[in-house]
Amino acid sequence: MNQNNLNLIYVWDAYCGWCYGFSKTLRAFRETHPELPLTVLSGGLFTGERKQPISAYPHIAEANNRISQLTGAEFGAGYQRLLANDDFILDSEAAATGFAALRFFAPERAVYLASAMQHAFYFEGKSLSDTETYRELAVAFDLDPEAVTARMKTSSAAEEAAKDFITARQIGVQSYPTLLLQKDGEYIRLGGGTMTPEKLELQLSAIIA
Repeated sequence: MNQNNLNLIYVWDAYCGWCYGFSKTLRAFRETHPELPLTVLSGGLFTGERKQPISAYPHIAEANNRISQLTGAEFGAGYQRLLANDDFILDSEAAATGFAALRFFAPERAVYLASAMQHAFYFEGKSLSDTETYRELAVAFDLDPEAVTARMKTSSAAEEAAKDFITARQIGVQSYPTLLLQKDGEYIRLGGGTMTPEKLELQLSAIIA
């Protein structure tokens, strides 16, 4: 198998419950294919007019139940309390900026950083707009927390987040999670959502056969 011209691109959003459900599958697939370069991009689900209090999206609770049933993802008590907080703002731009800051210091661990961010939100109920959340994540990944939080406040991190949003749109991604295989300049959807590692393997094999 010639893998020199193959790259994986994962487009996610930190406040996307289906991405949270898909994260375990993605980590397993990544560990099976460390030889494939992987780029992780923030998609920007709750930006602009969609940056609203969580109460503006009453369907979320029902969607979470379905995500849990289909993927086994566990939504923690901390998150349930946050879900009941009508004032909590879903701000994907702030989360993407935080992710860009973490990714800057450990790009090779981007998948795991993204997964840890979602665990912090969906299980522990921590805000992804809160600098302290990223300080804790930095420590967990043996990164310098002061450097990470300082990076978050720079224009560079915000610009990287905005670039992620633009790139995701340019390659045609309109929903999350989306895992793509870039092959000879073409972007081919591998999967997302409820797909298992085994199904991703079958899809990958079919594409590169």
